[in-house]
Amino acid sequence: MRHTEFWARLDEALGRESSGSWAELFVINELGGRTTRQAIDDGIPPKQVWAAVWRVLELPERYQ
Repeated sequence: MRHTEFWARLDEALGRESSGSWAELFVINELGGRTTRQAIDDGIPPKQVWAAVWRVLELPERYQ
């Protein structure tokens, strides 16, 4: 998964207006206590970050 696909999926799941602030504020324990933005910036693969987001938000299968 490319970074652009990750951000597009997050926009779709949370709405473009909310996804950016959520990515900077919501800490996910599975990502080592990082926010989504921190995890991406720290080099964690977008596919791995997306899997954690998908689980924590309990998104439908179609978002997987």
